[in-house]
Amino acid sequence: MYGLLFRQMFSRMDPERAHHGAFLAIRVASRVPVVSDVIRSVLATPPQGAVRVLGRTFPSPFGVAAGFDKNAVGVPGLTMLGFGYVEVGTVTAWPQPGNEAPRLWRVLDRRGLRNRMGFNNEGSVAVAKRLRALRSTPRGRALVVGVNIGKTKVTAPEDAPDDYATSAGHLAPYADYLVVNVSSPNTPGLRDLQSVDALRPILQAARTAADESASAAGRPRVPLLVKIAPDLADADVDAVADLVAELGLDGVVAVNTTIAHDLGEGGLSGPPLLERGLVVVARLRHRLGSGPVIIGVGGITTPADARAYLAAGADLIQGYTGFIYEGPFWASRIGRALARDAVARAGRGAA
Repeated sequence: MYGLLFRQMFSRMDPERAHHGAFLAIRVASRVPVVSDVIRSVLATPPQGAVRVLGRTFPSPFGVAAGFDKNAVGVPGLTMLGFGYVEVGTVTAWPQPGNEAPRLWRVLDRRGLRNRMGFNNEGSVAVAKRLRALRSTPRGRALVVGVNIGKTKVTAPEDAPDDYATSAGHLAPYADYLVVNVSSPNTPGLRDLQSVDALRPILQAARTAADESASAAGRPRVPLLVKIAPDLADADVDAVADLVAELGLDGVVAVNTTIAHDLGEGGLSGPPLLERGLVVVARLRHRLGSGPVIIGVGGITTPADARAYLAAGADLIQGYTGFIYEGPFWASRIGRALARDAVARAGRGAA
């Protein structure tokens, strides 16, 4: 049914307008008590699918990647559909409109998306206020929410550590984990910050600001991760992994969108990312050992794709583009498949 609806209606709409319309419907449904309760009960991942990572229990290892909910406006709605957690953002220190439209395109023959959004968001103060309101309720506190932070476009590269520190300080009290995003291709010069010399002071500044802010709010230390691009050379992936170990970071999110395409400006997501994403995750796990957490993202469409990331060494996984093509039951299908795997493993262990 959804496939027909997508082909006949959504695929003919402007992609950004379709996103806003569908997301609004999700948010509205989540605010109607009876409706949301029924949807949640039907699509929830069974308890056997829960995992303990980063000091929190995730109802499912499968969550929404950053980019879908940039301003933390729809976390209850997305978890209602069966996502185990939501990574909101990318959030910048200061509000910004992002790049001019058009800035989002479907790549139908590859079931992918190409975007040059440019971190359009309301800024760290507004998002922190919204997350504070979410965390003021028992249900809101029970949800697992990561926050992805990026550099404000107008901030000079040499001032990037202070920019990231500002966002980390505002958002840490309300986040279950923070992700330093230095890998989007849509902010000029941002990917240059993945070099170890540029990245070290950014991560140190974000770590200090997050610790101070969480402590002042009476919250425990917030895990800090870094998100990297699939286009890094293998040696640079190793260098980032070594920096993560050196600084005692909590993990890595791999991977962001790729610029290795011939479609025009922006980063490509979806199935074309899967092969490289798995290679990067496996390389990170080999380099990092069993300690730091790896969140695998890029090209997940089926339960088999999700299993491949877990087998490569990911502790958690995320998706976004598959949601557009597969529809509202997608997260539940993957979460339930992984829960069945967990039950099967437990049965083999007992035997």
